[in-house]
Amino acid sequence: MNYRYILRKGLIYSVVGALAGGIGLAIAVLTPRKWSFDQREPCEFTIYLFSDGFHTNLFVPAKTPAYDWTRRTSGLATEISAADRYIQLGWGDRRFYMETPDWNQVNPLEALRALFFWQNSTAMFVKGHPTIPHPPNEELKCLRLGKTDYLAMMTFIDRSFQTNAQGQKQRLGSGQDQQSGFYAATGYYSILNTCNSWTANALQTGNINTPLWGGLAQPIMMHLQNGCKCDVKK
Repeated sequence: MNYRYILRKGLIYSVVGALAGGIGLAIAVLTPRKWSFDQREPCEFTIYLFSDGFHTNLFVPAKTPAYDWTRRTSGLATEISAADRYIQLGWGDRRFYMETPDWNQVNPLEALRALFFWQNSTAMFVKGHPTIPHPPNEELKCLRLGKTDYLAMMTFIDRSFQTNAQGQKQRLGSGQDQQSGFYAATGYYSILNTCNSWTANALQTGNINTPLWGGLAQPIMMHLQNGCKCDVKK
């Protein structure tokens, strides 16, 4: 048996496979899901999307005539004060999310575990804000939605919280700043279903454009668009 021939063929197949995978990924992140937009309802509701280059967070109104996150039955009263006009929401690997204060303190081994272990438990991050913050190192974009799309997105977010037998959201603990909280979430985290995948799925329910694969933050921000116009403002 010619082992050198087998090894050479294996190396060639590995290189070709890696190149094909890289090209496929590039196509998936550069190709939008939508090429045109049909906006049939008034653009009534404004949401915001933040990205630090790695992770995306949604900022939604705490209360609108269409959807009220401040109501007692929402189960989020701990994180939302009377002065808060917006709620910050994100989804991610439970252990990594709750044990990582910021991206400057990432444990590489924890990051690898989150990406390459299957069926990792997840958590929702929740924090109330009186105004939309403007962190210097984060990209901020806003979107306006019609009522139908807005309600669809809020419903998707609400259903991302895991509930107990009584239908109550399950709070796991406070965030590192003690002004935010973590809740048990639905779904499992992996390299194929990242925190940004959740954001992309939420945006899709609101009829907002995303890349074919939404696992990375920057392509989501690049494709962010719908049938309404919006200027960033507090």
